[in-house]
Amino acid sequence: MVTVGVHVSIAGSLSQSVDRAQERGCDVFQIFSRNPRGWGSAPLTGADCTAFEEKIKSSRLLAVDHMPYLPNLASPKEEVYKKSVAALIAELGRCGQLGIPYLVTHLGHHLGDGIAGGRLRVVRAVNAALDGTDNDVMLLLENTAGEKNSVGSSFEHIASIIEQILERKRIGICFDTCHAFAAGYDLRTGEGLTDTLHQFDELIGLSSLRIVHLNDSKGERGSGLDRHEHIGMGAIGEEGFRRILHHPVFRDLPLICETPVDDRRDDAGNIRKVRELSI
Repeated sequence: MVTVGVHVSIAGSLSQSVDRAQERGCDVFQIFSRNPRGWGSAPLTGADCTAFEEKIKSSRLLAVDHMPYLPNLASPKEEVYKKSVAALIAELGRCGQLGIPYLVTHLGHHLGDGIAGGRLRVVRAVNAALDGTDNDVMLLLENTAGEKNSVGSSFEHIASIIEQILERKRIGICFDTCHAFAAGYDLRTGEGLTDTLHQFDELIGLSSLRIVHLNDSKGERGSGLDRHEHIGMGAIGEEGFRRILHHPVFRDLPLICETPVDDRRDDAGNIRKVRELSI
């Protein structure tokens, strides 16, 4: 049986996210530990941490945190870059306080300043953040969809960043299926899936995979479109996801859906679809 879940809200309190995950039938779930659309955040209290950790322990769910939207680790704008590094340090610290083992981060956009400079800024940011936090939280670098000025849409670019990280044991990968497909990697066919994972293993190493963002794609392969779709309803399709979910690399990893909620299907429906296709 696969380990699958969704991203849930922390509205009301962090501990209520665990309740929402259980209501949806999750084995694993993802949160923003604070408002994802702002720079600031209220400090965590002892009561916040205790309530969250107690519910996690009783539920036996795996919790994953995601960086908020505003930080850009590849930004050439000095003020934004400094605030982004500070936000990464703070979020790693919050994960440590909450007992969350993984923090997922996008690598950012270089804003037309050049991919090489963008990668270098990401390396510096990650090294500074890991050096600035005294815990064992693992930072997961997420592949991007190949949108304009993005950093990290190719395995080669991610590998070049990882090679320069000083604390390599605290770095892993969050593999997003929509992003990989939109960036040009074929996950829809058996041959394409095998080739994609071979490339990943050669350049980065399959042992670095920790979490999968399991999302179908509104855009076609190589479109560069970061638009998620319900499992099986997009360009990857049901047969594509059936192959993915029966592949031993993906089958043994925690799967988190970041799919829409609309009149076609809700979070619980996507979890059911994933389990159905995995049988």
